[in-house]
Amino acid sequence: MATKKTEKKDPIAHLSELIHGIKVTMMTTVEEDGSLRSRPMWTHDRDFDGELWFFTREHSPKVDEVERDHHVSLSYSDPTRDRYVSVTGLARLVLDKEKARELWNPTLRAWFPQGLDDPELALLCVKVTKAEYWDTPNSRMVQLVGFVKGVLTGEPYRPGDNEKVSLDEAGAPLH
Repeated sequence: MATKKTEKKDPIAHLSELIHGIKVTMMTTVEEDGSLRSRPMWTHDRDFDGELWFFTREHSPKVDEVERDHHVSLSYSDPTRDRYVSVTGLARLVLDKEKARELWNPTLRAWFPQGLDDPELALLCVKVTKAEYWDTPNSRMVQLVGFVKGVLTGEPYRPGDNEKVSLDEAGAPLH
């Protein structure tokens, strides 16, 4: 009897698939008094390689918070696809006009009216260290059948995949 071999997906590629198309993430930083502060940040729709990039103003509270404590959390949510991702990592301020040019999107003029010439234009780079995701089947019927089965059998309802991944253990270098 042949056993079914489950292939483990590359965590970086899988995380890239999960967050692809989710435009906004909630970035949580640590304030000076230790309290947590979250705000929406626009996510660039590009292939994820272990780092996530965000445009910001160089002199903003989030930059002060990140420079004091590099730990951040990013929460991605796509209820239409029943997909939720929590990411933790280390953030750093990047003042690199070439990188900004590479990532630039005309939509960003809403926040930076002077475009790439805006003197406050800066980037935050988050080196992802860990992630956890919840990914349920797309079909509501599949979810309903699983829920009903749980009720009838007494087994816990498991609507989809939930997994924790550590990217530093997956070979992604931390810097």
